[in-house]
Amino acid sequence: MRIQDEYTDLGDSKVAALLFEYMPKIAAEHRTDSLLVLMADLGRQIVQADRCSLWLIDEERNELWTKVAHGVDELRIPLSAGFVGYSLKTGEPLLIDDAYRDSRFDRRSDLKNHYHTTSVMTMPLESDGRVMGVFQAINKVGENVFFSKKDLERLKLISVYSAKTIESALRAETLERYARELEHKAEELKSAHMELIRILGEVSEFRSQEVGDHIHRVAEISLKLARYFGLSEEQQELIYYASLLHDLGKVGISDMVLKKAGRLTPEEFSQMKCHSAIGRTLLRDSKTDLLCMAADIAGAHHERWDGTGYPDGVKGEQIPRAARICSVADVLDALSSPRCYKPAWSEERVKEEMLRSRGTYFQPELIDILMDHWDEFYSCYKPDGEFVKKGLLPPVKA
Repeated sequence: MRIQDEYTDLGDSKVAALLFEYMPKIAAEHRTDSLLVLMADLGRQIVQADRCSLWLIDEERNELWTKVAHGVDELRIPLSAGFVGYSLKTGEPLLIDDAYRDSRFDRRSDLKNHYHTTSVMTMPLESDGRVMGVFQAINKVGENVFFSKKDLERLKLISVYSAKTIESALRAETLERYARELEHKAEELKSAHMELIRILGEVSEFRSQEVGDHIHRVAEISLKLARYFGLSEEQQELIYYASLLHDLGKVGISDMVLKKAGRLTPEEFSQMKCHSAIGRTLLRDSKTDLLCMAADIAGAHHERWDGTGYPDGVKGEQIPRAARICSVADVLDALSSPRCYKPAWSEERVKEEMLRSRGTYFQPELIDILMDHWDEFYSCYKPDGEFVKKGLLPPVKA
């Protein structure tokens, strides 16, 4: 079906008017497929064609593709097909009066779409000396039945503008796609990193045969404390994962000491205390924020606010903040959970011990947070609490 006679020969002023009409629309559009539709519609009106298409190369599939209308699937043809393929290969424009009398014409499209092609124009789309596609106009409408050299000049004008615009859109889409791929790869890498940290943390727990998932409970409690302490979400996440490695140094402690069911002798306790320094040594050469924090926690989670802890005897804010937070979580869990050498303490006894250690073992502000939200923290250890539901503690009687 042909366009009506409203498409009579256009003067230069009307061509300019069309260009000014379409330029804002084109400038506002950044999607390649939508730009193809706009450009094709602009070309169709300027050269007064029944149909107009802007074909682009798909190098991965070795095809040409175009979009003829919004909401319509893209069309694809082989790189060498018909007049478009010829212009693509040679870089030459074509001005054809009767397609069926030209051996380069590919009739399959007409047969498929019940259409009859007569006059044809093609113009290669060039950018920086590279042919990136072909602009094609089919069947002149109006008083003339053939495209003229002036039409070809106008198609070339549009093609130059189209090539630059489409190339910018393609470059932007490529950058956006690469950005999405990089983000996806970064998430995959982060996930793998966190999983490795979890596995490393579980190594020490597996060797010490502690009941339940001590490192995961310490991580959960550390996260809650960090949140109430006012740390950023990024710092909260770092503390959560870094605290999983707080006992990593236990990999360097002998089984005889690590798995002993009874109370340790002074000599054995001295050996056990070495796990802090061992953990810090294993992690200290890392350049990532997460493992640097893990090194701080591993090395200082047994330091005490009053300076009587180990391994270095530092005190107050000399102790890394993350280690101060993890220390509270570690002791709270040690007292509230059953161990191979003791049953879990009662809630009253745990609360009393944590409060008694305010300002000596622990930073006062952290104990204040713990007490202000005690029910939330300790409820995790109850028979119907969060840790039991998550499988981080075996069910016990209240």
